[in-house]
Amino acid sequence: MKEKRKVTVDEEEFEVLMERKDNFWIVEVEGVSFNVKIDGDLSDPKESRRRTGSKRKVSGKISSSIPGKIVSLNVTLEDIVEQGQVIMILEAMKMQNEIQAPIAGKVVEINCQSGESIEANTPLIIIEPLENKD
Repeated sequence: MKEKRKVTVDEEEFEVLMERKDNFWIVEVEGVSFNVKIDGDLSDPKESRRRTGSKRKVSGKISSSIPGKIVSLNVTLEDIVEQGQVIMILEAMKMQNEIQAPIAGKVVEINCQSGESIEANTPLIIIEPLENKD
C-alpha cells in the first residue's frame, strides 16, 4: 500500500508516495518513480514502534492523573489481585471510573481510603508482582 510522506532532500521538501517491495522501497517524486534500497533493517517504522511498545514493562503503581474522590476501595493490604480486576472506583470530573489492577500480584501499599479526596499523581495503591516459584 502506498503511503504519502514528506521528505527533505538537499534541504528541499518533497511530497512523495512510498511503497515497500521486498528489500527496497518504490518512491514516487513528482511523477517519477525510484527504487530505493537501504542497507540494514528495512522494517516499517510503524511496525517497529508497535513491537517495542508491547514489550514495555507495566508498573504496579496506581495513581490518578487528575484530582478526584475514592468512591469505593475493593482491596485490602496483602490481597492477591488479578490483572484487570477492579480494585477501586474513583470519581473524577463527575464521572465514576473503575480502576483496574495493571498487573497481577499482591497489594503491598494502600495510601487512600473510601470517601477520601485525592490529589493528582499521588500513588494510591502499589501492587508487587508475585514471584514465580519454579
